[in-house]
Amino acid sequence: MPELSTIHYPLSIKFGSKQIDFRLEYSNRKSLGITVTPEMEVLVKAPVDTSIEKVKEKLLGKAPWIIKQQSFFLSFQPKTPARKFISGETHLYLGRQYRLHIQIGKIESVKLKGKFLEVTATDKKRAKQLVNEWYLQNAKAKFHSIAKPLIEKFRKHKVEPSSIVLRDMPTRWGSCTPKGKIILNPELIKAPKGCIEYVIIHELCHLIHHDHTKKFIDLQTKEMPDWEKWKMKLEKLLA
Repeated sequence: MPELSTIHYPLSIKFGSKQIDFRLEYSNRKSLGITVTPEMEVLVKAPVDTSIEKVKEKLLGKAPWIIKQQSFFLSFQPKTPARKFISGETHLYLGRQYRLHIQIGKIESVKLKGKFLEVTATDKKRAKQLVNEWYLQNAKAKFHSIAKPLIEKFRKHKVEPSSIVLRDMPTRWGSCTPKGKIILNPELIKAPKGCIEYVIIHELCHLIHHDHTKKFIDLQTKEMPDWEKWKMKLEKLLA
């Protein structure tokens, strides 16, 4: 028999100076469950006879955990400002800033030279496409070389991604499909190696724990004790 449910929305609780909004769904389940979605929405599923007061009491007890889960998703929202691709502009690569230098030439190329990202193009209007292609090419090579030892490390948990692919994602740094495919945002190539490792480890942990539960956090902390430092760097650097 399908579950019968009634939904109450919007509701909220106060935790210190922070307000936590949540959606409450009643159904014929036996226990109360709390989920934080990638959009940072808090969903509570409760047995039909659970009072609002009991729900709020449970949420208050889990408030630090809820806020921590929401902060996970904040770090997966790229905010890199748009670039004009003109000489003198700064561009990031693996966490370091390089000044763009565009010159006209017959043989097109993009290369790092000292503190400069040198672009040779047949037309200055081609600079954007050339730089983006260069980023993507380097992202493919670097992400796989960074991921390789991390995947080896996770074999002790008897898990391994089916593949690692790159895909432009406007609101995420990475994701993991139910079939074990890890998807990475190519924009990550602009962040330091530690930030890239953090996102890959985050997604590898999802091969074991699909939701951001306490077990998930404990595993991520075990595999990368300083993950919070790299999460903060990612937020600040590409903001």
